[in-house]
Amino acid sequence: MNLRDLRYLVAVADQRHFGRAAEACYVSQPTLSAQIKKLERELGVQLVERNPRHVMMTAVGEQVVERARQVLHEVDGIRDIARGARDPESGTLRIGIFPTLAPYLLPHVVPIISTRYPDLELLLVEAKTEEVLQQLRDGALDVGILALPVPEEGLRTVDLFTEDFLLAVPAGHPLAGNDEPVPATVLDGEDVLLLEDGHCLRDQALEVCKRVGASERGGFRATSLETLRQMVVAGVGVTLLPELAVRPPVASPDGVRLLRFADPVPHRRIAMVWRSGSAYDSFLPRLADSFGAVPDGYVRLPAELTGS
Repeated sequence: MNLRDLRYLVAVADQRHFGRAAEACYVSQPTLSAQIKKLERELGVQLVERNPRHVMMTAVGEQVVERARQVLHEVDGIRDIARGARDPESGTLRIGIFPTLAPYLLPHVVPIISTRYPDLELLLVEAKTEEVLQQLRDGALDVGILALPVPEEGLRTVDLFTEDFLLAVPAGHPLAGNDEPVPATVLDGEDVLLLEDGHCLRDQALEVCKRVGASERGGFRATSLETLRQMVVAGVGVTLLPELAVRPPVASPDGVRLLRFADPVPHRRIAMVWRSGSAYDSFLPRLADSFGAVPDGYVRLPAELTGS
């Protein structure tokens, strides 16, 4: 039994005609028919009912065809993997990205990647940082877009950009009238609204709060940035929002005033991460350049991406 015979058998099952099956496989009808008979002798069962006017699969033939389809699908998948390794720009990349970045970064970078690498297929998975890291270790993902720091053992990391945090306050808040950047110390004594456990943004915001004497608002933990935004609108408290989450195409609701911080500005560093020794090792640094190509003025790019 070989893969060629299985492809011939599946073609007969699809076409229900030896002549059309042969044409689909680019062989002569006698060749295809002979190979099917050889396969039947090897297996010791009849797979095809041959009648003058039509061709039918036997019951066992249908079962063999079903299993043959699975085998051929897996073989094609192996070829896809090898083709992607030879020419990664025409392969498939599985990319994990965390929820407080994915919907705000991807609209900017996916069109750029599609233009630069039109044959590259991106399979995007939105998951929390620990889930992305675990799937990277397990081989379920090829790349992670994550906020630093991340455990570096067995991983390669390329900085993409630094994203500043902004302070979001209700329109009636005493700080809402500020037109100039404010020091982070204005958070001293504030109840800051934060995300639930598992979000890296929560840990980053907690670190800022710890430095300036702010505290988390008790009894509330949001599941998304949009929930945080709406709670600020409702006057429940203030929060920190990353730069990309408050810029077009994201619509900012009425009732929120956004304030920039004075230096040193609270921020997060975004990086591309992948396994050391990945088949895509030579390609991913070039792809990182596309992921760093966000609109000017939204983020601060590292020198290797700006050319400075």
